[in-house]
Amino acid sequence: MTLDVRRMLLLAEVAGHGSITAAAQAMAYTASAVSQQIAKLEVEAGQPLLERHARGVELTLAGRAVVEHAQRIDRQLRAARAELDDIAGLRSGELRIGSFPTAGSSLLPLVVRRLGRAHPAVSIVVRSAQLAGLRNMLESREIELGLLWDYDWSRVDDPSLALTPLLSDPTALIVSQDHPLADRTSVNLRELAGESWITRADAHPVAEVLARSAHAAGFEPQIAFHAHDYQEAQAMVAIGLGMALAPRLALTNLRSGIAVIPLTSAPTRRILLARLAARRPTPTETAAERVFVEVGQSLAARAATRIDHPGAATTQLPPA
Repeated sequence: MTLDVRRMLLLAEVAGHGSITAAAQAMAYTASAVSQQIAKLEVEAGQPLLERHARGVELTLAGRAVVEHAQRIDRQLRAARAELDDIAGLRSGELRIGSFPTAGSSLLPLVVRRLGRAHPAVSIVVRSAQLAGLRNMLESREIELGLLWDYDWSRVDDPSLALTPLLSDPTALIVSQDHPLADRTSVNLRELAGESWITRADAHPVAEVLARSAHAAGFEPQIAFHAHDYQEAQAMVAIGLGMALAPRLALTNLRSGIAVIPLTSAPTRRILLARLAARRPTPTETAAERVFVEVGQSLAARAATRIDHPGAATTQLPPA
């Protein structure tokens, strides 16, 4: 006998509420009706799924397996509902965008501001996450458009995603304004073998950029401090504890006492706009993609005019 999906979802509700009575109240059923459906599901499964006790219920091993599958089914059903809503045009007034922190403080505000002016009736919802979280939100359709990034050694290569390159984000060197290199127009990483470094903690991607770049230049970086965000890294650089690498978009808001120097030999990451390839973009998404491309080109042009000027970085967002 096959398992009834509705009963599986009902078991997941019972597990989530901790008791049959609580689940019944939440779903406007009687406790007796819920118990009967769970009993039928146990017959279908051929084994007990719940252990009943005075304080409520507890899933058996088999019950946990059924609930895990039910949760996956529920995510797929919600994704199907979202896609059907898109087809019916019910989401034409809303755009859900996913972003990562450095894009959220540089590229994304310009896009949101421009979209808001051009399409004031569109409600924009933004979610922030790291790369894996953004891809999961795209898959579950929690977001419609996602800003992603990659490097040469870790390309986003997923046929389920339609990718639009927005701009190249070069890695820059930041040093204290008192550092001997602060007035240089450019620096090669091979010159930095004896320096102390501020890097990012918790296996952050920029830590991998530093490690790979230093190894390619023939040295092992001496780490003086592990920072938990770019502002903390800038603070440590400003007091002369060490120097740091950072993508240009992370330097939109630059603190005083720091110089930014272009590097002649450092990785560049791609900033990408992604959507699910299998779903047809709405008119709102198409308009947003055009704005993302325009803003990306504008930021790239601004970076190109500044790259030969040592100690300079974008200190405020340009006009939308």
